[in-house]
Amino acid sequence: MVHTNSDSPRLSALPLLALLAVALLWAPRSWALSVFACEPEYAALVSELAPEASVYSATTALQDPHQIQARPSLIAKVRRADLLVCAGAELEVGWLPMLQMKANNPKARDGQPGMFYAAEQVETLDQLTQVDRTMGDVHADGNPHLQFSPSRMLAIAEALTERLAQVDPQNAEAYRTNLADFRARWQAAIPRWEAQAAPLKGKKVIAYHTSFRYLFDWLGMEQVGDLEPKPGLPPTTGHLATLLKRADEGDLMAVIHTGYQDSRGAQWLADRAALPRVRLPFGPGEEGIADLFALYDRVIAQLVTVAEAQ
Repeated sequence: MVHTNSDSPRLSALPLLALLAVALLWAPRSWALSVFACEPEYAALVSELAPEASVYSATTALQDPHQIQARPSLIAKVRRADLLVCAGAELEVGWLPMLQMKANNPKARDGQPGMFYAAEQVETLDQLTQVDRTMGDVHADGNPHLQFSPSRMLAIAEALTERLAQVDPQNAEAYRTNLADFRARWQAAIPRWEAQAAPLKGKKVIAYHTSFRYLFDWLGMEQVGDLEPKPGLPPTTGHLATLLKRADEGDLMAVIHTGYQDSRGAQWLADRAALPRVRLPFGPGEEGIADLFALYDRVIAQLVTVAEAQ
């Protein structure tokens, strides 16, 4: 029973319960799933599947995901996370293990449901059977920059949905419903992107690292040279001279790099080879790119503009 002042009207229990229900409906959802994404593309994917979740990205599209400091703020985020979503294939090997150790979150340990690696859900390109230090910063488990493979990203979304359902079973059906919506929109967009990108088929480029390996594989483009003499090493004068000799063959479309890669080597080569230097966005959050759909739209549009100008 609710006790009231004798001069005030007595409130029945039913209206109070109704008020309480309304208050709970509009109150902040403190139980929302907390997700730590290592890269912005996976933060964007989680947001598609779990829009009510609290999602934090450890990196931006303008940061090299190979080289991030294990800052105290990141440790605190991992400590509170219900689920970590990362590229894997050793992309984060220089900093993620330190976060896992310092955070001491049992959910975030490798092999636990709360630790999800995208590369473990699909077949990666360029896997290596043997690796040694002379090869530079290579990934034995394959190229980890999966965000530009639409088929792989859909497979990752399907696996991630089941992982979300596992760590948050109360909302499992909501996650699966969101996946169905994402799948329909994604599968509808793929033929549109492929038709738009038709002028790119067979085009050859020189690029920085193998950041766009999956994009080129999907669209039928070919990277014939790498601005890095070895993965992880900056361009040298001698290496750039070799690339310039390759460019003299006259069959290249452009020199390509991301926003986080040093543009000086790319600019040097582009100037001397009379080629366009193209800085492609690498993930959502860059240049007003809100999600994965906008990322694909922007990247393909930029490349097609270059191709059609030649």
